[in-house]
Amino acid sequence: MSDYRLLHTMIRVFDLEKSLDFYTRLLGMTLLRKTDYPEGRFTLAFVGYGPEASHTVIELTHNWDQAEPYALGGGFGHLALAVPDIYKACEQLAVAGARITRAPGPMKHGNTVIAFIEDPDGYKIELIEKK
Repeated sequence: MSDYRLLHTMIRVFDLEKSLDFYTRLLGMTLLRKTDYPEGRFTLAFVGYGPEASHTVIELTHNWDQAEPYALGGGFGHLALAVPDIYKACEQLAVAGARITRAPGPMKHGNTVIAFIEDPDGYKIELIEKK
């Protein structure tokens, strides 16, 4: 497990431009990448203080059809961990009693191989295969 690394924390945002302004202008982060997913009707924007290869960042998720601001309890999405072999990691976690809520496989609107587990409180942790 010494080759695992915390990648990002995801939060849902109501107004992406206001959020980008806050994190970049007010907090001094850099917009590292921003991708629209028209079929899924959402945008992902990653901000942080350094490149994703060496720094933990924040993923801002903007769901296009959100009609009103999120309740604070619904704003948190997940933590993400890089794992070198997602299938092996999930197998080991399942044997250890972890709850896997999404089996490993490509994400719905992309090619990245992901899985989701839950901690004892139900917080989601995304595993992302990074070889």
